[in-house]
Amino acid sequence: MFGRRFKIFRLAGFDVHVDVSWFLIAFIIVWSLATMFRTAYPSLADRPGVCWAMGLIGMLLFFFSIVLHELAHSVVARQFGVHMKGITLFIFGGVAEMADEPPSPKAEFWVAIAGPIMSVALACLFLAGSRIPQPLPSAALLMYLGVINLVLVVFNLIPAFPLDGGRVLRSILWAARGNLRWATKVTSRIGAFFGMALIVWGLLRIAFSGNILGGIWMILIGMFLRQAAQMSYQQLLLRRALEGEPVSRFMRTDPVVVPPQTTVADLVDRYVYVHHHKLYPVASNGDLLGCITTRRIKELPREEWPRHTVAELADQCTIDNTISPETDATEALAKMSRTGASRLLVVDHGKLVGVLTLKDLMRFMSSKVELEP
Repeated sequence: MFGRRFKIFRLAGFDVHVDVSWFLIAFIIVWSLATMFRTAYPSLADRPGVCWAMGLIGMLLFFFSIVLHELAHSVVARQFGVHMKGITLFIFGGVAEMADEPPSPKAEFWVAIAGPIMSVALACLFLAGSRIPQPLPSAALLMYLGVINLVLVVFNLIPAFPLDGGRVLRSILWAARGNLRWATKVTSRIGAFFGMALIVWGLLRIAFSGNILGGIWMILIGMFLRQAAQMSYQQLLLRRALEGEPVSRFMRTDPVVVPPQTTVADLVDRYVYVHHHKLYPVASNGDLLGCITTRRIKELPREEWPRHTVAELADQCTIDNTISPETDATEALAKMSRTGASRLLVVDHGKLVGVLTLKDLMRFMSSKVELEP
């Protein structure tokens, strides 16, 4: 979903990231708000610096409102034992990234509704603040933030998956029939239909009102929601296909292994340039001694490569890049999703017995499950 992103801070135990696409929408919002304030309040027309400052502050507070909205999802999800990868701001707003599905309809409902509840609370706070006697710029800004948070609530409560309203509907359908797959299928189709409706609406705006920017924006949001709805259902099918299958069924028993005495120069020439992996196990006689990554190699000056061995640079392998052969494959998939790794080393009592790749999992899943639109 995301391209390059940066961590900006940590809040309540969750990392908050900014995707590079966010900078585009941030600029558009600042410019739009500055223009809106200058047009809506004639007394500010000859004070462009104030309008731009209001636009910048409004943008920052709006996105912080989104962070709090997603934080509410994350905190409640954590209470129900759902692992959250963090919060990311991107061009279409923000998202709290769940590594797993909620364990029950009750958990799904409360995780989904927590965000809108937070937004309603923020809207009430901003609107109440705008009623306090104060200079026009700050009152106008608070009024805008209150209204935009209410708009956020209304939009998110549309019963189209993966919007919050779609998740609430999924929890109700899940509780009614006891079938998460069916509930996800129904709500994701509603989400796909809603996305298509936004695309059509955007085209009509361009054709009949001449609002090219607004129309393009609606089309982009519609495309994003449609794709997200379809992918959500497919991901659920993939998880179901792997349930009950041990990692040992999919692992390759002949992993590429680097001997500890190998020089870094040989590692690059004989392994990195040949296999193009980002991580290599360092082992001797089957014993896993550590892991060496391409990032670790880059930290060493090139002229030093022939004079240092892999054993000197290797780090201890961690739970993020290793897994046991009897582990359920769904846990392996969740770990890959959580860490962004495409390969896991399969280790049994300190012995390297294989390697599990995302490509092998996908190949199995595509053969077992017919992905539905």
